[in-house]
Amino acid sequence: MAHNKRLAAAAKKVDANKSYALAEAIALVKANATAKFDETIEISMNLGIDPRHADQMVRGLVGLPNGTGKTLRVGVFARGAKAEEALAAGADVVGSDDLAEKIQAGDIQFDRCIATPDMMALVGRLGKILGPRGLMPNPRLGTVTMDVKGAITAAKAGQVEFRAEKAGIVHAGIGKASFPEDKLLENARAFADAIVKAKPTGAKGTYLKKAALSSSMGPGVRVDVGTLGA
Repeated sequence: MAHNKRLAAAAKKVDANKSYALAEAIALVKANATAKFDETIEISMNLGIDPRHADQMVRGLVGLPNGTGKTLRVGVFARGAKAEEALAAGADVVGSDDLAEKIQAGDIQFDRCIATPDMMALVGRLGKILGPRGLMPNPRLGTVTMDVKGAITAAKAGQVEFRAEKAGIVHAGIGKASFPEDKLLENARAFADAIVKAKPTGAKGTYLKKAALSSSMGPGVRVDVGTLGA
């Protein structure tokens, strides 16, 4: 009940029919993030695409300049020197066949999965488990690579993955409510810029249709897409 009252009170501060400038929307969302924990600030964007068509899929990774405020756990499939490199770079879980067995048993202790190319025959057999969770390593995303250290460093520094859902919506956490407004603004614009650059060749008409910001427990705030750029 307390949460419902707080949400209702916060919603009264937001004009549901108005699209706010990005900076104004961030200030409003921060002001409404009154939960007892540090809420995540999330951006969602409705794109003029149909992800069911291969030439209209939007997917990628973007490094947020101010991080996400979340500690990302990284799992790495590697052997020998590359496994040692992964551990030295701060990977949380490293292995090969032993790691595959843990995953098959439902023991998945990571939020991002990286693999060296020689491990993909093994990792490929885990597709039905890792795929639905968005954890399947992909060379296009830089998560199948010999530069294990670079991939781990980027993930730990605040790199987020985005992927368009069936309705053409992409979303991601861009920081915490405790972040200063200017840091959230920089992160939001970095994310929006990555989405624009990822525009697929098959997209027709208006690409950026709608955008909104929200916090974990707060109401959504519509954003004027024209203010997403720098």
